[in-house]
Amino acid sequence: MTHVESAHLVELALRNATPTDADADALRHVEQCDRCRDELRMLTRVVAAARTAQLVDLPTAPPDRVWQRISRDVSGAPDTPRPPAPAPAPGRRLLLALLALAAAAGIAVAHRYLHERAEFVHRGVVRQGRTPEQR
Repeated sequence: MTHVESAHLVELALRNATPTDADADALRHVEQCDRCRDELRMLTRVVAAARTAQLVDLPTAPPDRVWQRISRDVSGAPDTPRPPAPAPAPGRRLLLALLALAAAAGIAVAHRYLHERAEFVHRGVVRQGRTPEQR
């Protein structure tokens, strides 16, 4: 069984493009495949969370004293006050939050893939770098 590519599942979760025949085929596969269905469900939750994020949900910048100490420790120079870096614009903060969520989704997908791959290797199923789905 050939699973839906993770990048395609991300596109399906985002729902940004006009559906194609390939999307219809992928969704038919998702209906039958627990693994792809779970991955699409997780990605859809991440997209929904990112789209509903508010400015108050985003992390705030650390206090100036933190940056001063980091600067002092890195440079080895005595304490010299530095002006704080300007806070990113609200639109940029939202973009950064969306990128962070996308990165988290990518890490989750990679983790799942590597975990399943490790199970195949442990069971001795993988030979010549191929899983049973790829044969």
